[in-house]
Amino acid sequence: MNDSISSTSIHDVSKINYNEKLSYKQFIIPSLLIGYGMFALVFDELKDFNKEVKEEVYLEHPHGFLHVDDYTQYSPAVAVFGLQALGIKGKNSVKDELIIYALSVGITTAVVYPLKKITKEWRPDHSAPNSFPSGHTAISFASAEFLRREYKDISPWYGIAGYAVASGTGFLRMYNNKHWFSDIAAGAGIGIASTTMAYWLHDKIRWGKKKTNTATIYPIYNNSVLGVGLVKNF
Repeated sequence: MNDSISSTSIHDVSKINYNEKLSYKQFIIPSLLIGYGMFALVFDELKDFNKEVKEEVYLEHPHGFLHVDDYTQYSPAVAVFGLQALGIKGKNSVKDELIIYALSVGITTAVVYPLKKITKEWRPDHSAPNSFPSGHTAISFASAEFLRREYKDISPWYGIAGYAVASGTGFLRMYNNKHWFSDIAAGAGIGIASTTMAYWLHDKIRWGKKKTNTATIYPIYNNSVLGVGLVKNF
């Protein structure tokens, strides 16, 4: 019996149930994180806490900037495809993973970019009024949740490593004096929720009534550059 199980491909859709269901429990932590960030925009007590964190992380310990956060935001997702290349199969095929991650990034961008325009929160270094929420952090936590979901059935340590990198990315945004703590919290919540939605949407695309080719168009916003991406599902 063990030989039979081990010989079954994880991508054999006739034997594996991929039905993704949304539950309010999946959104409890993201909602708390996003809610905290939103409340910090209006409540003085939370604004003061932002300033205290800035003082502790940046003002009391002068330092140069580290730009590695421009790359670590994507590293958990890169790890997914790296593991696939090494023969360590995740929950989905590489093609489906590409679609899922594109959906996740698209949803994240579609939420983050308008919020930056609406809230017009100044960055801690006063460089621009687009601090809330942190886009780098949102992408990094979306990537971490993507890694966790693909490999959680193999080992929880993949997800733990991904979230550690995402947390480090968020810290670096404060270390570089580019974001408030509340920006980081909201970005993390948005990223996690976006990947959760991406898996659900991908399930609907794959198992929907229409079996024809589909294409996913999604916005991309990074480092003040707005663009459009396209992933075609054959």
